Amino acid sequence: MAPLRTFASLFLAASSASAFTPSTSVVSKVSRPSTSVASSVFDDAVKDWGEEYPQFAEWGWGPSVQAEIWNGRHAMFGWVVMCSCAYAKGHGLFPNGDAALNLKEWGTLSTIASLGNKGMDTITNERAIILIANVHAFFVGIAATIAPLPMSDTLLLDPNHPMYEWQMERNSKLGGIMPDMKQSGVTPHAELMNGRMAMMGLIALLGYSGIQGQSMIDTINEWLGGSYY
Repeated sequence: MAPLRTFASLFLAASSASAFTPSTSVVSKVSRPSTSVASSVFDDAVKDWGEEYPQFAEWGWGPSVQAEIWNGRHAMFGWVVMCSCAYAKGHGLFPNGDAALNLKEWGTLSTIASLGNKGMDTITNERAIILIANVHAFFVGIAATIAPLPMSDTLLLDPNHPMYEWQMERNSKLGGIMPDMKQSGVTPHAELMNGRMAMMGLIALLGYSGIQGQSMIDTINEWLGGSYY
């Protein structure tokens, strides 16, 4: 049964990989180098998106290089956080990690749907700490959008931001089915490829965890041969 579950999760990851295929950004001013594999379907979708929603496309919303870069960054950051949580769980860094929160002290924010206990239960200290860490990261992303620093790569494309021209030049050189693999090192091409692998890895992780009926942290620990705990 285990090999069947593993095969199903890998098939899910492979079938979802095409969802992360980037293409020509609607807002690009420089033509992007062509790839050996045709992606006309996605190109048409990007073009249609820009024509139907020009206000969103101007800011990098929708299927664009800018969106793919930031989605990849969030995925890579997610892997760091999950691996850190697995390490913390394995080394007892969560105080009373398995203890459930007191409903009278924490209120309904501590509740979670459950098959037992009348369909409602409270989350554990471990889950609460992980939740707070994710909420913190979420608000950091919001702050980067609302009030970006002058030297930072903004989440949305803003023509009035000092980094706008650099972003447009970078985005014009990226995209396609496969980035330029000759651009090794700390480069936008490497970041794009790493982000794609991180996103596809999350799909595989989510699918496998759902099939096995276990948490994603437990799956990471299993994939690493129980090195965390």
